Amino acid sequence: MSISIVRRFTAAALLTLVSILPIQAQQVKQNPDEKPRKVKQELKTAYKNWIQDVDVILTQSERDSWTKLATDDEREQFIKFVWDSRDPDPDTEENEFKDQFYERVTYANEHFSSGKPGRTTDRGRIYIKFGKPDDIESHPAGGNYERPSYEGGGSTSTYPFEKWFYRYIPNVASGVELEFVDPTGSGEYRLARNPYEKDALALVPGAGNTLAEDLGLQTRADRITGMNGFGQQNYMRAQDSPFEVMNLRAGMERDLTVDRNFLGGTLTGTPNIDDNPLNFSAQVHYFRQSDNRVLAAITLQMDNSELQFTDSGGLQIAQVNIIGNVTTIAQKRVGKFEDSVTTTATSEELANARERKSAYAKAVVLDPGHYRLDVMVRDAHSGATGIQHIGFEVPKFPLDKLATSSIVLAARLEDLSDRPGGGQFTIGTKKVIPNVSGVFHKNQPVGLYLQVYNAAIDQTLLRPAVDVEYVLIKDGKELSKQAEDWREVNDAGQRLTLTRLIDTRALQPGEYKIEIRLNDRVNGQRLTPSATFTVVP
Repeated sequence: MSISIVRRFTAAALLTLVSILPIQAQQVKQNPDEKPRKVKQELKTAYKNWIQDVDVILTQSERDSWTKLATDDEREQFIKFVWDSRDPDPDTEENEFKDQFYERVTYANEHFSSGKPGRTTDRGRIYIKFGKPDDIESHPAGGNYERPSYEGGGSTSTYPFEKWFYRYIPNVASGVELEFVDPTGSGEYRLARNPYEKDALALVPGAGNTLAEDLGLQTRADRITGMNGFGQQNYMRAQDSPFEVMNLRAGMERDLTVDRNFLGGTLTGTPNIDDNPLNFSAQVHYFRQSDNRVLAAITLQMDNSELQFTDSGGLQIAQVNIIGNVTTIAQKRVGKFEDSVTTTATSEELANARERKSAYAKAVVLDPGHYRLDVMVRDAHSGATGIQHIGFEVPKFPLDKLATSSIVLAARLEDLSDRPGGGQFTIGTKKVIPNVSGVFHKNQPVGLYLQVYNAAIDQTLLRPAVDVEYVLIKDGKELSKQAEDWREVNDAGQRLTLTRLIDTRALQPGEYKIEIRLNDRVNGQRLTPSATFTVVP
């Protein structure tokens, strides 16, 4: 979200400002040579080479996005997205598309170079984009050539040329024939527009005639202009007509479609993402697991009104299938989950159930660093599908300073100390179901969950030597304060757990901020983590 700040000065204010400046200061002019210059940082060679290599497979929107990237970190994330979005099987560590692409680039550079990299030549670009042709007819030295009947027949001499044949190019055409000609003898074969570009005798009067020219039915000028002796287009195959050639060229220049089964999906059916989307929210919270490991708690939440309920033995059931991958910036997968989640209601409860939300949780233990979450949620009954790509950074928690986990705004907060733990949404001895949207109905309590690390201990009372205040704020004004009563806490030490329910019955609809003010009395450290939530009628 961008924030625009506009500063307005009235004319009177400007005059007042100028009048109080010293006269000497107003007369000093800055030396133009001393003015800071705005210099655009040059793109690193590695990124220049990369964008040149992959340009042939990028979509126009991706090319436009690349020009808008400002930092190397953004470029790295973009590069990762390009390869991930084309990986046909993300369940494996190898990216088959990426490997095949660079194999083609290597082949093109080795076989099609001609004073410039092979990947930039016509043959190289087509080879990289569409792969090896099904058949190649090569004439590397040119020379004598007997024209087939559809080229007019007769004998001539040609420049070096090649004919490539593809049985089928997806989204382009079937039976594609391409001709490359090297008229300069430099080794750079250029894609020909018609079958006569390879004719080395085309401009030599009386040499290399077609049968029609020998019979006086056509002049050399007619052939060069593409006309026959009767003023008609001079081609015998429909595919050689200028219109068909232009149409084929345009089809080959179109962006390649990114077509693969997302996330290596094991769900049945083909997700319909554009026409029938399923909206859901995703959130990641972080809790210290050990000295160098962090528990990343992933929560997905969707409105039940988005789901299709079907009757099963008198019970109304909605089912969603969820698959997700967590990968590093080096494209190494460090976490995967695949689950089927159901929501049930009786026929009488269905109306109320549709107004509620369904949530799903998955915990992954990670090292501090940058990661990417790719997740797909699909309604098993309607086929509605939603996909999100989320970049997140797992923090590194200090070992010797006061620190806190993420604040969780909870729709449900339950103590499990007297029951066996485990299962979704369980953190320690608490069951915490986050409210990802942060929207609470009036009269619905707002749950808070927070872990505090490295808090000092009062050795006299054997209680945390940390003052904690919960401050509720609206429109910059403090509405209430509540202090933590440490007599209720029995987990003092390296990890403290703070939980609180905020009563919303007296709150007016609107946006609120909750600050948790921590003051360590022993070492003087202070922290003020905060979160915002919205109360609706």
